[in-house]
Amino acid sequence: QVQLVESGGGLVQPGGSLRLSCAASGSIFSINAMAWYRQAPGKQRELVATITSGRSTNYADSVKGRFFISRDNALDTAYLQMNSLKPEDTAVYYCNANIRTVVAGLPFNDREVWGQGTLVTVSS
Repeated sequence: QVQLVESGGGLVQPGGSLRLSCAASGSIFSINAMAWYRQAPGKQRELVATITSGRSTNYADSVKGRFFISRDNALDTAYLQMNSLKPEDTAVYYCNANIRTVVAGLPFNDREVWGQGTLVTVSS
């Protein structure tokens, strides 16, 4: 019983900024790596950014220098700060996390979980 919920998507003008949130809930012992993916209509889902439990980050070349991933372990939440947005950034953005579940107060196993997605539209 673990799940992710994304929020923060919407309409923004080119050059603008938007911040996405990804909140995890359920029987969580800890959250390992977290990531943001995106999928535009008719295109394959692509990896945008990753962040490890140690807060090491990686970015797709197309967003490097513009997007920034972060996490707040106390809130079980990851964020994606998107700056200098371009029309080609338009997509449904999905959160992904590897979550260590807890059973009877002890770590149980690791599960990969996907959020439902949030739509980001960049248009003038």
